[in-house]
Amino acid sequence: MDDLKTLKTEIENFNKERDWDKFHSPENLAKSISIEANELLECFQWDAENYNLEEVKEELADVINYCIQMATVLDFDIKTIVLEKLKKTRKKYPVEKCKGKATKYNKL
Repeated sequence: MDDLKTLKTEIENFNKERDWDKFHSPENLAKSISIEANELLECFQWDAENYNLEEVKEELADVINYCIQMATVLDFDIKTIVLEKLKKTRKKYPVEKCKGKATKYNKL
């Protein structure tokens, strides 16, 4: 997880240099995640097969950046919250019921 710690530090330094932390409330960060996720989706809007990989990388990086910032502001340990959610999701989607299926858990 050193790579994640490095990313978090780089993002924190970037924001401090610009005095932007005051704009990064959980609400604003949630909005930013949604906006950037929609910009990522826009990369595939008219042609799901011939998308610009560089644009996808940039928009995905924006989403990840804001997610890391939100976790930082809320003092969440990213590894812990992801593993906790994965544990819950494993229960919702047991392999024997969902392998190879894209069915929502309540319809398995």
